Amino acid sequence: MEKIIGFIGGGNMGYAIGGGIISSNIVPKENIIYSDPSNERLKKLYNDLGVKTSNSNLLVANESDILFLAVKPDMYPEVINEIKDYIKKDVIIITIAAGVKLEKSRELFGKDVKIIRIMPNTPALVKESMTAVMPNEFITKEELDEALLLLNAFGKTEVVSEKLIDGVIAVSGSSPAYIFMLIEAMGDAAVSSGIPRKMAYKFAAQAVLGSAKMVLETGMHPGELKDMVCSPKGTTIEAVEKLEECGFRNAIIQGMKACEKKSKEMSK
Repeated sequence: MEKIIGFIGGGNMGYAIGGGIISSNIVPKENIIYSDPSNERLKKLYNDLGVKTSNSNLLVANESDILFLAVKPDMYPEVINEIKDYIKKDVIIITIAAGVKLEKSRELFGKDVKIIRIMPNTPALVKESMTAVMPNEFITKEELDEALLLLNAFGKTEVVSEKLIDGVIAVSGSSPAYIFMLIEAMGDAAVSSGIPRKMAYKFAAQAVLGSAKMVLETGMHPGELKDMVCSPKGTTIEAVEKLEECGFRNAIIQGMKACEKKSKEMSK
């Protein structure tokens, strides 16, 4: 791909996406440019990724064929107002912001713009993101395919209807936090059994990684995979029984419902 890929915002997510694109050899690093208000952040981007950097959002907006808006949701009105008259005619804008709908982004630009809204998650930092992809009506199939090529460089993707976004945020965007809590709790329990903490987290994290891989690669129902581990009168079914008694699954469901509710409130 010979297009210029721009990022306004060089924080963790922008960094992860650019790093994934570069490591996949989809776009040469010379074709990637970042803007960020922090000189320290720009220096890190340049040193780590070898990309072009600038303090000017206008420069990045003017040069980019595909432009990622990797800033906080509350900065969208200010940033879009700054760049809207400087973007290329057929630029593809990729937004990364909870609560900022496609139509809201179009309104901020004040004109018909090709926009793809995405919702990645933090495992993008290790190229294992799950990214929901929502194109607006002005994106062609070819343009969507081109965007997916970039987005698959740092994990997996799924094209979804924007009406599903609140549920997607609960099950994917925010869910790494739940998994980190699970790993931390498993680690604490292992430490109480005498296992050194560093080793405990390694056992717990690898169990989560391997289990997730089984779900993705076997296509089997999670409940069926759980049953495979639960021998009659064994240790695992004893643990499962106690987890059910303590409301393990209901706690997860209620947490996700709270997350979904908050996402809906932010979109209003």
